[in-house]
Amino acid sequence: MNDQPRRRPAKQSKPYRRPQKDPVRILAFEALRAVDERDAYANLVLPPLLKKAREKDDFDGRDAALATELVYGTLRRQGTYDAIIAPCIDRPLREVDPPVLDVLALGAHQLLGTRIPTHAAVSASVDLARVVLGDGRAKFVNAVLRKIAQNDLDAWLEKVAPPYDEDAEDHLAVVHSHPRWIVSALWDSLGGGRAGIEDLLEADNERPEVTLVARPGRSTTDELFNVLGEDSGLPGRWSPYAVRLAEGGEPGAIEAVREGRAGVQDEGSQLVAIALANAPLDGPDERWLDGCAGPGGKAAMLAALAAGRGASLLASEKQPHRARLVERALAGNPGPYQVIAADGTRPPWREGSFDRVLVDVPCTGLGALRRRPEARWRRRPEDLEGFAPLQRGLLREALKAVRVGGVVGYATCSPHLAETRVVVEDVLKGRGGQQPVEAEWVDARPLMPGVPALGDGPDVQLWPHLHGTDAMYLALLRRTA
Repeated sequence: MNDQPRRRPAKQSKPYRRPQKDPVRILAFEALRAVDERDAYANLVLPPLLKKAREKDDFDGRDAALATELVYGTLRRQGTYDAIIAPCIDRPLREVDPPVLDVLALGAHQLLGTRIPTHAAVSASVDLARVVLGDGRAKFVNAVLRKIAQNDLDAWLEKVAPPYDEDAEDHLAVVHSHPRWIVSALWDSLGGGRAGIEDLLEADNERPEVTLVARPGRSTTDELFNVLGEDSGLPGRWSPYAVRLAEGGEPGAIEAVREGRAGVQDEGSQLVAIALANAPLDGPDERWLDGCAGPGGKAAMLAALAAGRGASLLASEKQPHRARLVERALAGNPGPYQVIAADGTRPPWREGSFDRVLVDVPCTGLGALRRRPEARWRRRPEDLEGFAPLQRGLLREALKAVRVGGVVGYATCSPHLAETRVVVEDVLKGRGGQQPVEAEWVDARPLMPGVPALGDGPDVQLWPHLHGTDAMYLALLRRTA
């Protein structure tokens, strides 16, 4: 009889599992790194990455859709996810390497913002960490994501967002993933109570529709509908030239788009161009100017509308590379037009040369946060001061460029009061040591027929949650002397 004690079998270590190289999540990570490292925009970075991935046999349409959702969803909800990640780690967020934070945010979005099962979201994120960060950091990612997975999004928001009654702006900033200063600015511009600002912030976090424009005289909505079919094309809400694409539609597959007879353009931008073109004039209507024409969407619409009346368009853009984009957008326009590279604050044209002038001025872009979600994290309140002199200078020169009785449209893709009505009033009243400009407001609301909730006028502010458009602003002014 063997009276030796039975030896306990040695503990078996788990065999090393090689991380799975998931092309979808690696692509999403690469896009987020490009946005962070190079200050790139996702809408410019993602398409070439997707195109390259599609050339491989193992990357299909569903993969592209998931990669797109991971990138845009993570960027939109970055503020919320940062607030949730922070209590799950033992150091300040600023001390965590940005690539690690990107993997954590991608994992948080899969756990809290998608229907991906918890185990799959954690496992895929840890595998991604092993591939792009290494085994040591992958353990850190695993530990943090397991803490995040203990609660759903609503439960986390109860923990990390201050109560609305104690700090309304900070509550909204965390819950709806916007910097506090932007919440405050949007609320001031919108006015009203809690419901309106929450609807706006929620709309900023929704995926925007792709909208096409059938450029007048060059294409028709019927042509686009015939190509798209009933399942892929929807009528525009407000613009007679708009066609909305159903999810998954590909503009580049449409011949009219490839030929430049149609294009991709938000309905808000279409409405701005149409309103300026239809503003009542006294006297001739022969020469139009787009003083900030890049990248060319509104210029192409104005050129087409001008051609229908026998008018000509001068499209001016300061940056030569953007002027080339304008040339491409206007190529093939049937009416007379010219594209030049010129500074609208030091214009080469004579005063009083034009009957209609549009200046869609550079701005913070706070009206297009649906399309460029990363912009909300890059912009700072001091950016407003940087744009202010340019915006006023461009509007002042636009009013000089138009003849007496002619109309100027001041447009901006921002609802911030400091970039909209304040600019117009400062120029008209000569604030800042400048001479007052002799001009009067033109009510823009009747020039957007059928569009509801346009406010008290005479200017117009469009909103994502009310109109389904970017938050475009338009003021129309008629020069009186």
